[in-house]
Amino acid sequence: MLVAKYHDSNCEDKEILVDIRKAVDSSMQLRSKKDLIENFIATVNTATKVDDDWIKFVTEQKKTDLDTLIAEEKLKPDETRKFVDNSFRDGILKTTGTDVDRILPPVSRFGGGNRTAKKDGIIAKLQAFFDKYFGLV
Repeated sequence: MLVAKYHDSNCEDKEILVDIRKAVDSSMQLRSKKDLIENFIATVNTATKVDDDWIKFVTEQKKTDLDTLIAEEKLKPDETRKFVDNSFRDGILKTTGTDVDRILPPVSRFGGGNRTAKKDGIIAKLQAFFDKYFGLV
């Protein structure tokens, strides 16, 4: 709503930007989405259709971030996308059971591959990704 108000002011009312930052900083749910919101505001101009462009922006950014996470952690792409889609559908990131194990890259269980640390790191990154995008798309 504040971004639409900022857009309606022809992107000139800097007071609204301060209000947006205050709203984001004061909300537990929005703090994980702060970078996303600020990046979207940076793209807003007089030609922007705020609601439509927000959905498009979030969808593209979500795909880009997930692709980056998959590449960095060498996760199995199809399984990871399915896992993430199911998590958004269910409203929770399930970190127990075999679902997480299916997306992990092969790691030696015996040769000191430190599988548990790797798994915990990936779960933390997936949780951050989930928190950032949950409720937006």
